[in-house]
Amino acid sequence: MFNEILDFFQLIIDALIRPFEWVMLLLIVGGGFYLVFHSRLVPLGKISRGFKLLVTKDDNQGISRFKVLSAVLAATVGLGNISGVAIAINMGGPGVLVWMWITAIIGMVIKFYSCSLSVQLRTKDNKYQYLGGPMYYMRMGIKRYGRIMAIWFSIAGLFGVLPAFTANQLTASIINVVSPDRYFEIGEFYWKLIFGVIFCIISGAVIFGGLKKIVQVTSSLVPAMVGIYFLLGGYILVTNSTQILPSFGLIFSQAFDTQTVITGGFWGLILLGIRRAVFSNESGVGNAPMYHGQSQTKKGTDEGLVAMLGPLFDTILVCTITGLVVIISKAYLIENLNGITLTLEAFRRMFFGFGDELLLFMVLIFGVSTLLTYSYYGVKCLGFLTNQKWGFLYNYFYILSIIISSIVAVEVVVGLIDLSFALMCIPNMLAVLYLSNRVLKEMRERKWVRF
Repeated sequence: MFNEILDFFQLIIDALIRPFEWVMLLLIVGGGFYLVFHSRLVPLGKISRGFKLLVTKDDNQGISRFKVLSAVLAATVGLGNISGVAIAINMGGPGVLVWMWITAIIGMVIKFYSCSLSVQLRTKDNKYQYLGGPMYYMRMGIKRYGRIMAIWFSIAGLFGVLPAFTANQLTASIINVVSPDRYFEIGEFYWKLIFGVIFCIISGAVIFGGLKKIVQVTSSLVPAMVGIYFLLGGYILVTNSTQILPSFGLIFSQAFDTQTVITGGFWGLILLGIRRAVFSNESGVGNAPMYHGQSQTKKGTDEGLVAMLGPLFDTILVCTITGLVVIISKAYLIENLNGITLTLEAFRRMFFGFGDELLLFMVLIFGVSTLLTYSYYGVKCLGFLTNQKWGFLYNYFYILSIIISSIVAVEVVVGLIDLSFALMCIPNMLAVLYLSNRVLKEMRERKWVRF
């Protein structure tokens, strides 16, 4: 009965996702290119300023820029970069990485605009704490349809920020590496259920502590784990340096493969790369502005520069390392391997037979930090739809979904997140494009642009 319900649910997702994904494609790529030219490429040339801003502050009220970026990276640097890349390569081949890179560069500019707006157009709650994010710059900046767009975004957000993918891939990685059935033969389903309950308890212990507790934990965990991942991946690439250029050749040749164009799969390949890149760095979706809107920053465009560092780290750097390791190991050619199990096999092959165990440790930290940060997005969405004091109720629904997500098939959770992200992206990108002149006006006031 449970499997039949999931199959029916999958059919509904498959029917809905295609039309909305094409709209998302138009808005992310078309709207993103518009913002690139609208900004005169100035934000990309000031990215070094973003690093400097991380260690300074404008005000004592709000969350520090470093902690805000750490929380955002905790949500984006994780299983989306580690297993999401493997899923993309498995489905579309190495060429999808090109479209992920292009989308990431465009995404940096999109995040500059959206996170600038999250500071320019924000309000305060009854405790004088900042409230920012897409729902607020929609409502405050767009008079006629802004509130409707904000409600649409918030409803989609309730499902888009569920921990479905993270919980699913966390349990799959533990079972794949540890093989707990060797010790107690109770079956894979029950092991997934057990690990789902464990992650539910761990997450609940932190997320009910609120925003400050979340950023305190993630700002301690994420920088160290990103550094360790770079060291592990960097060692593999250095020791296999002769394979790097051929791998890049394979990536670019397959991205523009004429046979792929002829057979009609070319646009599907582009869409897959964009979809996985959007899932990886969330540019255009509107999640990151919810955190950046709580920053101590006074100037919106300063926060925009800090936000640009997100796609730089999580897609251009982390996803590239993951993709190269998967390609060099040739693990993507093995049948019946996908998602985190494919990435684990790649690292096992490339690091003395136990690289999967090291990666599992990092996956656990990345995954748990993602579970912690995503809950806050849902709290913000429910708080906007109802009342801020009721937003915390989302956490109960959230931790329950961890258990459910742990036991369902990966195809179901990927479809659910992709559909929800597309539905969040549509109103958010329309709002960012409509309000883009506000950001350009501030850039002119700061004499970043003179025309």
